[in-house]
Amino acid sequence: MTFSMTAYAQGAVTTDLGELSCELRGVNHRFLDIAPRMPEELRVHESAVRELITSKLARGRVDCFIRLKETEAEFEPNTQTAEKLQTLLNEMRTHVPEMQSVRAIDVLRWPGVLQARKVEPEVIKQQLLTCVEQALAGLLVARRQEGEKMAALIKQRLDSMREIVEEVTEFMPDIVDQYRDRLNEKLNDIKDQLDPGRLEQEMVIFLQKSDVAEELDRLVVHIDEVEAVLAKPEPAGRRLDFLMQELNRETNTLGSKSQDSRLTKASVDLKVLIEQMREQVQNLE
Repeated sequence: MTFSMTAYAQGAVTTDLGELSCELRGVNHRFLDIAPRMPEELRVHESAVRELITSKLARGRVDCFIRLKETEAEFEPNTQTAEKLQTLLNEMRTHVPEMQSVRAIDVLRWPGVLQARKVEPEVIKQQLLTCVEQALAGLLVARRQEGEKMAALIKQRLDSMREIVEEVTEFMPDIVDQYRDRLNEKLNDIKDQLDPGRLEQEMVIFLQKSDVAEELDRLVVHIDEVEAVLAKPEPAGRRLDFLMQELNRETNTLGSKSQDSRLTKASVDLKVLIEQMREQVQNLE
């Protein structure tokens, strides 16, 4: 199964700190390159986010945007501080009886009496990873869908290449016959002066220079291998990139042996198809 490196997904969860969102954007890259961007208060969990993404992806550049929309802080009383303050006020009244009573609002305003409710770091970490997992699940679906489309396009090009190889196989004997006829015409006037074996020598030389059977066989082998790689479950991008180079090598050799416009055209058409596949392969994981 093929996966595209180009995809987008997002996820969001509600946490004790507020609404946490994760946005993932993937593009093609030779290796796995993760670029997380997150609020400083969550930066301590960056390594855990990286490990999670690495466990799911093999190649590609992944921009990870983590945002926190904080809600209004919830406060809870610090009873120990309040009790100490109350003890201090009672002691002051014994020395200053005329001291006015302290209002409850004044007590609440005293530094340390009210404190923001604490959230355990491990809880926030799990909520953060849940958010990233949600985005990753969507990213994997998008990568698979895009990869399936690319694989279908590659298979279409492979079918076209097979047709071209079959056509070349069919008309190569005709090219040999045409060359033999042209050679006979040129040598017809002087053939009595030539060694009887000269014609056959010329034909042997021509066949050696124009024999493309090996290149055609290798093209078929590489085409079969590309189809096999596309059907495998593991990432196929690097293997396919290598196979594109091999297909291009055989096609170049085919063109260099061209002795006929039909073979030249077939070589050019094959190169066009290979280049189209290469563009798709560069986006595959």
